[in-house]
Amino acid sequence: MSEPTVGSTVAGDAPQAVAQRPRIAVAAGCLIDGDGRVLIAQRPHGKIAAGQWEFPGGKIEAGETARAALVRELEEELGVTVRVARPLIKVVHAYRERTVELDCWLASVWDGEPQGREQQAFAWVRLDEIDDYPILAADGPILSALRLPAHYVFTPPDIGEAALLARLPQLPRGALLRLRLPALDDAAYAALAGRVLAAADKAGTALRVVLDRDPDMVGRLGAAGWHADSGRLAALSTRPAGPLCLASAHSPAELARARELGFDAAVLGPVRSTPTHPAAGGLGELTAAAWTQAANLPVYWLGGLGPRDLDTVQAHYAQGVAAIRAYWSA
Repeated sequence: MSEPTVGSTVAGDAPQAVAQRPRIAVAAGCLIDGDGRVLIAQRPHGKIAAGQWEFPGGKIEAGETARAALVRELEEELGVTVRVARPLIKVVHAYRERTVELDCWLASVWDGEPQGREQQAFAWVRLDEIDDYPILAADGPILSALRLPAHYVFTPPDIGEAALLARLPQLPRGALLRLRLPALDDAAYAALAGRVLAAADKAGTALRVVLDRDPDMVGRLGAAGWHADSGRLAALSTRPAGPLCLASAHSPAELARARELGFDAAVLGPVRSTPTHPAAGGLGELTAAAWTQAANLPVYWLGGLGPRDLDTVQAHYAQGVAAIRAYWSA
């Protein structure tokens, strides 16, 4: 990535000071190979932050689109020509002398074999190994986006256990599954969660079960993560311990709170009106897109959406779709 993306982050700077820094727009690319490995590049000796790793890319020139900049930069840096890519996430990161706006894309098809045209080392790395590499701080939200699936399934609040267990193999493989069962007391909820975890493991679905009761329950049961509604998000002073934390959000302030606490992702909604709340309206795609792209963390869209909307949602830099009815209706 080009020189303006590196430097030392300054914690606690006044908002006015941050606003006065030059803003540099940068396109970054995540190349994913057939084995699910991502390409990272090491900053060479003689440059700022030498030895650290980053996703390749560079500055977006005046009048240039982010995708055009991505294609040009990866051709210059790695000798590959990107053919298929989609928006992944936008990240804003403040350094000592500048603020960087990262426009990150996920590339799945390209021509050529990557070469270090700028004498930089590069590596194909599995996501479960990438923490062994010192990644630039600005790329943290990009790692979160790469590690999360596109589908976030909520259980119907009144679904019975038999129906729930029977449908697990039909859900998208590797999806997040939030057990949203408000009618159960905590003891019954924990017992059912244990059976769901065992059934999902036995079925080989790779589902990642998310709980929404006491955060300590996640560790006790071995669940994938914890989900906070907007009320609990507002009441928190620190991020609960655990592998994955997600939050419901309905405003930029709530998205900012999730980011401030170090949450891994948020669910934003309602984007559209829903069959159960047709009069409630929704944010609309343009508003949801603006809030998502300013959130600095992966954001799922909820409300009147389903798997068929995934391309539309991701074109606006959302992580994917969160839904109930769309995943459970026969």
